[in-house]
Amino acid sequence: MSDLKIAIILGSTRPGRNGKAVADWVAQLAESRTGADYELVDLLDFPLPHLDEAIPPTMGQYANEHTKAWAAKIDSYDGFIFVTPEYNHSTSGVLKNALDYLYGEWNNKAAGFVSYGSLGGARAIEHLRAICSELQIAHVRQQVSLSLFTDFENFSVFKPAEPHHDSVQVLFDQLESWSSAMKNVRRPAAVAA
Repeated sequence: MSDLKIAIILGSTRPGRNGKAVADWVAQLAESRTGADYELVDLLDFPLPHLDEAIPPTMGQYANEHTKAWAAKIDSYDGFIFVTPEYNHSTSGVLKNALDYLYGEWNNKAAGFVSYGSLGGARAIEHLRAICSELQIAHVRQQVSLSLFTDFENFSVFKPAEPHHDSVQVLFDQLESWSSAMKNVRRPAAVAA
């Protein structure tokens, strides 16, 4: 059993969302991995209102119980796979809001991206990369972009093309390596010495 914990964060709460099938696929592929323990985290289970904390998240002084629960959940992970749709050339509002709620809990961890959309969700990933950089999340190069035209039947039944299976394995490899390295970055200097 690995001591690395990686969350697969499902970044859509929209009714009829395609993201659930995508996130379940990623989680299923992760089951055979031994380098980390993967857990699916569905934003539907963390109903965060539009950011309602008066103090900036960089201060880490959360007032609301929903924020404290979200912070505890995110703090428990070493890395993340963000499963994101592309809405209007960006990620979903609910995922952006969930990212904005916290700061320190994201810092010095690693992330990878799986996206879906008419152009594979590539523009959503580009926005997430910028957001993750500001949150001090190291993001790996490998990404998986799924097309609504070729990886979904009738734009709704998920049927990923075979090459994506290999791409996800590369993403796992990179993410586990970077998550392990970032864990050392988070270790206090006294422990590391």
